[in-house]
Amino acid sequence: MAVLKVKFTKTKRDKLAQILWILNWFSVVSGIILFSLGLFLKIEIKKRNEVMAKGDINSVPNMLISVGVIACIINFLGGKICYDCSDANKFSRWRLVMLPYIVCTFCFTFCILVGALMCYTMRNELEESLYLGLRDAIKYYKDTDIPGRCFLKKTVDMLQIGFRCCGNNGFRDWFEIQWVSARYLNMASKDVMDRLKSNVDGKFLVDGVPFSCCNPSSPRPCIQYQLTNNSAHYNYDFLTEELNIWMKGCREALLDHYTAIMRSIGIAALLIWLFELSVLIGVRYLQTAMKNVLLLGDLEGESDGWLLENSFVETAKYNINIIKNLGKANQISTVSGMDDPNIDVHTNTNCGKNNVTTKSIPAAS
Repeated sequence: MAVLKVKFTKTKRDKLAQILWILNWFSVVSGIILFSLGLFLKIEIKKRNEVMAKGDINSVPNMLISVGVIACIINFLGGKICYDCSDANKFSRWRLVMLPYIVCTFCFTFCILVGALMCYTMRNELEESLYLGLRDAIKYYKDTDIPGRCFLKKTVDMLQIGFRCCGNNGFRDWFEIQWVSARYLNMASKDVMDRLKSNVDGKFLVDGVPFSCCNPSSPRPCIQYQLTNNSAHYNYDFLTEELNIWMKGCREALLDHYTAIMRSIGIAALLIWLFELSVLIGVRYLQTAMKNVLLLGDLEGESDGWLLENSFVETAKYNINIIKNLGKANQISTVSGMDDPNIDVHTNTNCGKNNVTTKSIPAAS
């Protein structure tokens, strides 16, 4: 029994073909939108490439870009097919193409769904990439004289100012590394030498943060050095007073930024997927209705259209049997007997001695 069978008159078939022709052009626009969203996400990731570790974080934008390009091509072809389907004579040349086209379009719409879901599952990979990238960027913050790293100080400062964040997980990350370049340390100072000697790795560690961590909205002048020393500042208590530096870590700030972008892109991709799926269903109805018209031979009469010619269970069994038969076709039967063409060869073990006449050799004259 056919699934969701609908009866179409010639007028309904013509209207359906015209509507699908228009919708396919909207689908071309949706493909351009998918391409643009993927390109936008790729550019946003590239902007912060210096503070991200190498990984598969570009898989989502690359997939959206690819799907967008394929959408434009497939839907452009679909518009041409639907336009010709308004005429039964023109449909005959697309008859053998429509079913493969519908199968390819179904796979393509599934890719859109996968791309939309990947926007929501990308968070873990992005978080790990940001954690490792920010860790290295902060570690090399002081290396302003080393080629390949001299830009990191400016990158981190602009990042902390722009996203109102400090450190990787928080401002305490700056306490664990030497972020002041050795060229700006006074080695004649006893305090500097004591700090270098007190650390196993010989690092100059201070309980301070770079200026870019300061909150300009705070009424009190920024306290960026000796943050844990209450006696170093007037009317100051490190444990109870709200610090005038950014408290949020840059990893969390960037993660929130990209999560908001990917959530919006995911919603847009899901809406496009639903739209493409509805167009695909319409094309399937048009294909089956036009096919039945040609079978009936009455181009002006009514015809049935459906999503599946048989039930879901029967269709699944039919496809499974096709796959099984394809597998059996590559197997060689090992059953002995006349059914095996590879052993259907009769041999004579008598060497043909009884059937061969012996010729005498004439004697030499």
